[in-house]
Amino acid sequence: MSPSPIPARLQALRAAMAREGVAAVVVPTADPHLSEYLPARWQAREWYSGFTGSAGTLVVTADGGGLWTDSRYFSQAEAELAGSGLVLMKLNVAHTPEHVAWLAERFGEGDTIAIAGDSLSVAGAEGLEKRLGPTGARLRTDLDLAGSAWADRPAPPSAAVFAHAAPFAAIGRADKLRHVRSAMRRAGATHHLLSSLDDIAWLTNLRGADVDFNPVFVAHLLVGETAATLFIDAAKVPADVRTALAADGIALADYGTAASAIAALPDEAALMYDPVRVVVALLEGLPVGVTSLRAASPSTAQKARKTPEELDHIRDVMRRDGAALVRAFRRIETGLAAGEPLTELDVDTIVRDARAAQTGFVGESFSTIAGYQANGALPHYRATPAGFSPLAARGLLLVDSGGQYLGGTTDITRVLALGPVTDEQRRDSTLVLKGMIALSRARFPKGASGPQLDALARAPLWAAGMDFGHGTGHGVGYFLNVHEGPHGIRPPVAGGALVPLETGMITSIEPGLYKPGRYGIRHENLAVVTQADSTEFGEFYAFETLTLCPFDRRGLEPRLLEPSERAWLDDYHATVRAALSPLLDGADREWLEWHCAPL
Repeated sequence: MSPSPIPARLQALRAAMAREGVAAVVVPTADPHLSEYLPARWQAREWYSGFTGSAGTLVVTADGGGLWTDSRYFSQAEAELAGSGLVLMKLNVAHTPEHVAWLAERFGEGDTIAIAGDSLSVAGAEGLEKRLGPTGARLRTDLDLAGSAWADRPAPPSAAVFAHAAPFAAIGRADKLRHVRSAMRRAGATHHLLSSLDDIAWLTNLRGADVDFNPVFVAHLLVGETAATLFIDAAKVPADVRTALAADGIALADYGTAASAIAALPDEAALMYDPVRVVVALLEGLPVGVTSLRAASPSTAQKARKTPEELDHIRDVMRRDGAALVRAFRRIETGLAAGEPLTELDVDTIVRDARAAQTGFVGESFSTIAGYQANGALPHYRATPAGFSPLAARGLLLVDSGGQYLGGTTDITRVLALGPVTDEQRRDSTLVLKGMIALSRARFPKGASGPQLDALARAPLWAAGMDFGHGTGHGVGYFLNVHEGPHGIRPPVAGGALVPLETGMITSIEPGLYKPGRYGIRHENLAVVTQADSTEFGEFYAFETLTLCPFDRRGLEPRLLEPSERAWLDDYHATVRAALSPLLDGADREWLEWHCAPL
């Protein structure tokens, strides 16, 4: 094996720190749009640490440093940090301080801590200042040391944008802008700044390919009272798209001029922005006379509530996506039965190819997780040519995958029993399914939030003395990001926002259980919030399950299911069979019929 390049990269960064008199550099997982998934140009944390997970914060000091990440990535991070000299700091583990507290404990008067202002939110900068202020340490956001010391740093992405057109774009661009401007007027704003890429893509009815798996493009958007400016590399915008944007009052400006445009706002202006979704670098030149109005973008909430027309397209996508998975899973099973030497990498290819054959397929919505046996215990595992496992006709294969279609975004996890499984595996898989069923059939009052429902999915595991370390559900976009706010289903956090679930919101329902070194289980469907009932106590909501693909009954222990749970599973399989049978034939339809048979 070739030696790790990480120590040399860290040495270059430390040399830059020494030249600037910086005691510590914070390298978050962030870009100028505070995205979850980053274009290559802004993957500095991975470049300097070697850690490839999607969440984490790197802190580099003159003689050491650490990588903070959560339980999803502990095993992965330990392996990837080996030999780097960096210490894994396990978030939410007793006696492990978060990186801000760690910095406050170690640095004080005369010390400078640097973090690039184009990778730090306004709210984040204020939080750091508040914690570091009493120590005497100085925070600098005008230095991008991680970027300047990065040899051969990738260029900004340059993929062309394209229109998300009718019939899939159910609401026109002009109507969306009218909605935003109405919210601006109510807030007293003359201008509204957006940097979140999915909001910009949704509001402009455009899509792109600047970020892997997410059909978005790198840009900022400044909406005024009668006109708007899209800050983007103009070479990425085809002539017909420019013409359409101009017709709706959207002009183009160079991507790098967004901050100067903000600095040129007149003193009588009132700028609305979300301090959690806008980086500090954009507002450093904001004139003193401009009024700052802090609020969530109105497009975020509107984007989350799918229209009836959008839901019709999504339901159609779910049928085609489910049929593709039936073909893929049958192909895996028959290949193993025939003695083919299949691996986790083959699973990735088979699933992707099955989806690619579907009408309207654009790409995957995230990198497929195909974890066999022990690898399934790593919630964000990814097989690579450098590390993967062969499959065998026994045990459990966890497959978490999704697709981007013109008519919607999918995300589904199924656990396949490739052969004999243990009683413990069947018990655990059934307990996880009981939690999914409990949440899927929940009824809850209008105004209830995800954190208030989270325990429903965990209760069967809690009763057995077990739990899982990730959220139970996340919002999903409409041919947009597979992880979408503002809502989510996760354990309550002190001081955390309780975003009410509203009709039209799509969420995943995905409880899991992970036994390191042995196996992992996760069952996942997407569901939409619907109106259920109206009583003297108010309105009540429910979930309509959207995902259509059978669960593998061979990995379950039916005796652990209550009669109502068995009925839910049988009813779900009957729905799947009716929806997918017309799209399948021959051996694929026979596979579906067998897997959808009543318990």
